[in-house]
Amino acid sequence: MSKKKGLTKRRRLRVLVAPSGFKESLGVRDVIAALARGVRNAVPTAKILGLPMVDGGEDFTRTLVELSDGELHSVTVTGPVGQPVAADVGFLGRRKKRTAVLEIAAAAGLRLVPTDMRDPTRTTSYGVGELIRFALDLGAERILIGCGDSGVNDAGTGMAQALGVRLLDGGGRPISGSGSALSSLARVDLSSRDHRLSNVRIDVAVNPYNMLLGERGVARVFGPQKGATPDQVVLLEQGMENVAHVVRRDLGVDVTPLVGGGASGGLGAGLHAFAGARLHPRFDLILRYMDLDHRLSNADIVMTAEGGLDGQTSFGKIPAEIARRAKRHNLPVIALAGTIGAGAEATHDIGIDAFFSILCRPCSLEDAIRDADTLLANAAEQAFRLMRATRAFKFR
Repeated sequence: MSKKKGLTKRRRLRVLVAPSGFKESLGVRDVIAALARGVRNAVPTAKILGLPMVDGGEDFTRTLVELSDGELHSVTVTGPVGQPVAADVGFLGRRKKRTAVLEIAAAAGLRLVPTDMRDPTRTTSYGVGELIRFALDLGAERILIGCGDSGVNDAGTGMAQALGVRLLDGGGRPISGSGSALSSLARVDLSSRDHRLSNVRIDVAVNPYNMLLGERGVARVFGPQKGATPDQVVLLEQGMENVAHVVRRDLGVDVTPLVGGGASGGLGAGLHAFAGARLHPRFDLILRYMDLDHRLSNADIVMTAEGGLDGQTSFGKIPAEIARRAKRHNLPVIALAGTIGAGAEATHDIGIDAFFSILCRPCSLEDAIRDADTLLANAAEQAFRLMRATRAFKFR
């Protein structure tokens, strides 16, 4: 601060806007634009430092490619209900090794499953294997995979079959690569697996809290969100147990205790067992490619956002990670969310100073999705007007 004529010169408020996208509504860049507009309505001189945050789900590929000045290749793969879908395989710029980046959500995402077809006993991750094949065709020497936002629960069996892995039932017939077939798996044969996988390193960004089996097993926690009935949850859990047993016997790989093995309907475990991938807590991997700590060191306050804030937010969600890292820089953190669920107050313990719902009136989900841009901007504006009114900061 400098002084002139007895007055303290105030500098511009620097706001780091680091949200996730709002699934099935707004992409992360649209969320940043809406929040920035709201902040500037309250503080016109504010300097906005925008950082699109991804957790391995939607926008993972495009974000890392843009941050590294890389390249995108458009391809067509098999979607989760068997339909052709457009997807991207990216390559990072400024790397010694030709490093491909892809996201499971592009080939097996929940948004690709029509609402009247959401049944994780029938969906497949086959297109994920096709994406990996395309990356290899394009000369990948290393592959980064974002593992999130899936609409499948097949333990990566569909993905494995696309890569040439033979998954056979008791009669020696190939099983279907879907959740309903997991209990019929009797043998795994890697002899026809794409030979190029032996010469490429695959690193996967997973939520480390997602386990394959047990009380926090993927079928129990996420099956209902993907459309599974209570009976189907039991079927899927039993199928996962069978896959774990056969993989341990035939491949000598124990995926049951694997941290993040339950990510994306068990694709974490499948990528490790069938493709030799290494799993990493997602932010440990992703933040190597983002200059988050530098940006935090140049900010005065942080605003983050996600579709929902609740008791699960502290377990590997973007607002929690942002808050934890912001507190290392002693920065205040505001979080906005479409919905505030049970247990959201636990986020105060990990660094979120205040959270607000963007919904200012009762409305349908359809209306909230349609109006998300305006709702985000309005909520951001009111949060910063409140801080100005209480003189929480002294910036021009």
